[in-house]
Amino acid sequence: MERIEHRACFGGWQDVYRHDSPALNCSMQVGVYLPPQAAERSVPVLYWLSGLTCTEQNFITKAGAQRYAAEHGVMLVAPDTSPRGDNVPDADGYDLGKGAGFYVDATREPWSRHYRMYNYVVNELPALIEAHCPATSSRAISGHSMGGHGALMIALRNPERYRSASAFSPIVAPSQVPWGERAFSTYLGDDREAWKAYDTVELLKAATQKLPLLIDQGDADEFLDKQLQPDRLKREADALGYPVTLRMQPGYDHSYYFVASFIGEHVAYHAAALRA
Repeated sequence: MERIEHRACFGGWQDVYRHDSPALNCSMQVGVYLPPQAAERSVPVLYWLSGLTCTEQNFITKAGAQRYAAEHGVMLVAPDTSPRGDNVPDADGYDLGKGAGFYVDATREPWSRHYRMYNYVVNELPALIEAHCPATSSRAISGHSMGGHGALMIALRNPERYRSASAFSPIVAPSQVPWGERAFSTYLGDDREAWKAYDTVELLKAATQKLPLLIDQGDADEFLDKQLQPDRLKREADALGYPVTLRMQPGYDHSYYFVASFIGEHVAYHAAALRA
């Protein structure tokens, strides 16, 4: 990994690395915050997945999470949201193509050569971080919007790899809403049964381990009713006895102002799980 940014922040370092990704067949950038404790010992890692149109920069510049990560001794790792480069396929619109990887492994051409964000986040990225950074193998995962979908879905599919999972404004049922239907039909094809492997509500039905999920959702979110629909997940969780905490936050919208308002609570939540 090549370090391309290095900035002092809350006693630690906010870095950005560039690396070649075999999973995605392109060069990728990832933000890594090293808390001050990392100078003395290896620390646990909170992976953050961002939403549509984002890069690795949105979370590290807007959420203000470094302050809390420094307090709790947690590394923050924030990858880009899709493959990048001139040879990577793209599409018109903000909700498909570059910046909209949806954390799936595409099976349709021309997307399948590069759009394998699931494999990248679950396998390749942690291996890189744990090999090149002072990171332990204790992991937590969180994200916002499309990244909230990614965090919950990945945690449900890999409960042995993560100590905790949370999300802000997640797309909980992507196979049932316009954003997800457009992405899944493009990346995965028309077989809706195949989509269920990347749908949090569907995965909850088959979960054999009950990793608690924490979700914050603004009640003034402009995408709440059409794209996000967290009540779908809460109803399924209540019926199954699955531990999902859904906190509806009055007045908050879909922006990083919302994320910044509650990110400290999420970092503390994950830090407690990572210490357990």
